Amino acid sequence: MTSRTALAPRLPSPLQEVGDERFGRHGLRLLLKRDDLIHPDLIGNKWRKLVPNIEAAGGRPLVTFGGAYSNHLRATAAAGRLLGLPTTGVVRGQELAGRPLNPSLARCAADGMRLHFVDRSTYRHKTEPQTLAAILRAAGAEEAYVVPEGGSNSAAVHGCRALGEELRGHAGVVAVACGTGGTLAGLAAGLAAGQRALGVPVLRGGFLERDIQQLQERAFGARTGSWSLDERFHFGGYARTTPELHAFAEDFERRHGLPVERLYVAKLLYGLVTLADEGAFPRGTTIAAVVTGRPFAGGRA
Repeated sequence: MTSRTALAPRLPSPLQEVGDERFGRHGLRLLLKRDDLIHPDLIGNKWRKLVPNIEAAGGRPLVTFGGAYSNHLRATAAAGRLLGLPTTGVVRGQELAGRPLNPSLARCAADGMRLHFVDRSTYRHKTEPQTLAAILRAAGAEEAYVVPEGGSNSAAVHGCRALGEELRGHAGVVAVACGTGGTLAGLAAGLAAGQRALGVPVLRGGFLERDIQQLQERAFGARTGSWSLDERFHFGGYARTTPELHAFAEDFERRHGLPVERLYVAKLLYGLVTLADEGAFPRGTTIAAVVTGRPFAGGRA
């Protein structure tokens, strides 16, 4: 049995139109691409990015990286449980090692993931070969297949290309929240001519355009597709939220009966409402927002 059949995806993911006057009054249609319904444990873009990496691993144990509330760590741990693969999570923050696990890391541990905590300075340099080798030795994961933070590499970018292909002919603009950029890199490559992808980064820093271009160059040989970023909607940075964002998400949930994940999806939807009010989209435009996750019942992410 392959990882794709064992992880039983619902593909293509549903495309749902929602009637929202904040778009309708500007002559816009809003569609939700429900990638949150692909798999109960590998939510949204995590399935699209992880499965190609699991296939590349060829049955080897997996090691990957993330913060204390990482959706990616939880998805990797769940995949390991479902497939019987050993997993190791390298967690940013040595200071967390002596504390009780938060609900997100506790879920990882319950799914069989070994957690290895590293200090933040070392973590920042984790992609450098010498530092990576030292981390893998210390974690006892020297023989494991390395999945990068957020799962974003060439295999993942190729996996996310299918997301764009599923949306061909359905929307003029396809918008997605961005962490490491792998989903946008693949999505943009899969869209048809005349469609464009819009990324809403959830981190501060202004580095993501360079990272996405590099991901596309490694995966496809060149920058591919029509895409851009709007960096105004990070609400302070990764895992940061504000009362205004929570109020917006609660209102969206009441309007449409859809649980709104706060760290990615709420920022995306808030950005789209703002852009609609600013007149960023011509009347008659159909916008598809990719719902990449859902609220984690056990904690912040």
